[in-house]
Amino acid sequence: MRLVLVGPPGAGKGTQAQYIASNLSIPKISTGDIFRANVSGGTDLGKLAKTYMDRGDLVPDEVTIAMVRDRLSEDDAQDGFLLDGFPRNVAQAEILRDMLKDWGQALDLVLELVVDDDEVVRRLAGRRTCSQCGRIWHVEFDDKKDDKCDACGGALFQRDDDKEETVRHRLEVYQEQTAPLVSYYADEDILVGVDATGPVEEVTQRAMEAIRPFMG
Repeated sequence: MRLVLVGPPGAGKGTQAQYIASNLSIPKISTGDIFRANVSGGTDLGKLAKTYMDRGDLVPDEVTIAMVRDRLSEDDAQDGFLLDGFPRNVAQAEILRDMLKDWGQALDLVLELVVDDDEVVRRLAGRRTCSQCGRIWHVEFDDKKDDKCDACGGALFQRDDDKEETVRHRLEVYQEQTAPLVSYYADEDILVGVDATGPVEEVTQRAMEAIRPFMG
């Protein structure tokens, strides 16, 4: 099974990617994991990426794509994989399609985690991070009435990227970049949307039910 997971920030992609990949016995491959592995491993691509990251610049597409190509060519990805965070746009999707075609492969499914903007804002803007242990709490889901960490007593704060205006901007960027990608895969007839609201276990169950018809 070869699939791609897409969805806005706060949709729960990281959590669902882990569960789905485990259920399907395939590797979860995220661009974040690939970057960290290459940088910490001191690979040529990792060193190149680090020069951009150290300057605060975005790593160019060609470097990201080369890392993805290397990762997908590893033994554990030959019978399937779940991609999280790649492709991010139509140009990358076309490169991925051609890459897989060269290997006699193709994507089986693109799973879109569907959640409305207000729910994303509710999830992300409600998060508070402990200044001491780094644990994340939620003002609503954890019923946090004070600004102290229940685990260590540290002061809680709201990260800049969890502030409502920042979250709404991230959603705008996502719509600009990724809405065309969703349409692209819908035209390819391999896109399935899954309601990503509700408990994690229920979302995973819906996702697995959506995937089953595409399994060989």
